[in-house]
Amino acid sequence: MSTKVAAAPQGTRGLDPQLRRLAIVVILGVTMTVLDSTIVNVALSSLGKDFDASLSSIQWVVTGYMLALSMAIPMTGWSVRRFGARTMWLVSLGLFIGGSLLCGLAWSLPTLVAFRVLQGLGGGMLLPIGQTMLVREAGPDRMGRVMSVVAVPAMLAPVLGPLLGGVIVDHLDWRWMFYVNVPVCALALVAAIRMLPRDTERDASARLDVLGMALLSPGLAALVYGLAEAGDGASLTGATFLTSVIAGTVLVAAFLAHAARKGDDALIDVRRLRTRSFAAATGAFFLYGGAVFGLMILIPLYARIVREDSALASGWLLAPLGLGAMVTMSVSGRIADRFGGRWVALAGVLGVLAGTLALTTLEAGTGRAMIMAAMFVVGLGHGMIAPPLMAMSYQGLPRSAVPAATTGANVLLRIGSSFGTAAAAVVLQIALRDEIPGASGNLKDAAAQHGARTPALLTDAFTQTFWWTAGVLILTLLPILLVPRKQAEPQDA
Repeated sequence: MSTKVAAAPQGTRGLDPQLRRLAIVVILGVTMTVLDSTIVNVALSSLGKDFDASLSSIQWVVTGYMLALSMAIPMTGWSVRRFGARTMWLVSLGLFIGGSLLCGLAWSLPTLVAFRVLQGLGGGMLLPIGQTMLVREAGPDRMGRVMSVVAVPAMLAPVLGPLLGGVIVDHLDWRWMFYVNVPVCALALVAAIRMLPRDTERDASARLDVLGMALLSPGLAALVYGLAEAGDGASLTGATFLTSVIAGTVLVAAFLAHAARKGDDALIDVRRLRTRSFAAATGAFFLYGGAVFGLMILIPLYARIVREDSALASGWLLAPLGLGAMVTMSVSGRIADRFGGRWVALAGVLGVLAGTLALTTLEAGTGRAMIMAAMFVVGLGHGMIAPPLMAMSYQGLPRSAVPAATTGANVLLRIGSSFGTAAAAVVLQIALRDEIPGASGNLKDAAAQHGARTPALLTDAFTQTFWWTAGVLILTLLPILLVPRKQAEPQDA
């Protein structure tokens, strides 16, 4: 009689101890890097006061970090192939810890911005490296569930980032926003040393695509810089904006042509865009990232400018988004594994759209409960989007393509998020100029007018911007509908 044990049906295997340990390491390492994308936003006024700097100068504390993240991500695929995922995980985490400590010790604005760049270079590679390790370990039948694990830090960021930043700004010195990273990431470093397996997949012959790096990284930096300048009030026809966007577009287009010729040896293998599931899922991520990141910028601004809330009180308005996402996140991963992720992602976008449409009805006297309820609905939809889309982006790809695909997906998401943040600010500024003549689109000037109708006019400007967000969400539905209904078989074992 045969003693052979039957394999578990596809989609039913649980997470084994090795995969659980790997998930713990990834969550510990990635959480603080994601929180650092939101924690500083509530502290910009305090930083400006301490360094006696304008808001446009202080904004580089955020922009420098985002630029560094964008430049670091394209190096992930090559570095994992050349040195191994474990080695690069430890190096990246060490850079992030060192950058965080130096940020807390910064003695001037230029040094703080420089140390934020160092912090971003380390943090930019952690998430795609973590995704790569989880995808390799999980296999195709558990993809949705491990992508739910990767999505945990993204769910925590809108909850803990603004709240933690608000508490620190209201009760402690702003430097603790960076010091708090050190013990958590040190624990993640110890866990990685103890739990991560030794690197066995290294390719000593792998060469860094230097030309691709020279084209793509400055190209992304120029695009993000141009968008950040537009969000900070620069004219869309001004020399700075046009020069940055045109230069960035030319460099990125040159990279795409170069990568198409170079193939597997390119910094990012753009040929993966020929895979329908990858192209459609990452396109949806690009649009959705722009919409939801723009929304997360608008809500705290609305609280501080219109409602005149404290930093902590404004952070509480974002908390329901993360709480709602936690409710649906693990369930969406299991459903996507069993039935496919397309309809799960569609339902999620429709949920986010419903919450956003509720925000378009805000009035000057609207209470906090209504705003928090709308954000909870947004969160319920948000938790149904990330795991299925990330899982669908890997459908039909060979194992060897996972690092490059992960890098490409993260670059598109980062660009989409940067675009959404800047575009939301530009739309808001245009709406402010329309609603409050003479305010020049500046939030501080608009709020300082203190007229009887100023709160209502400011609210109208924000609701017009929420309508723009809703429009982007509707566009997001289109690429999701193009994702294949059934999971494609991988091209190699």
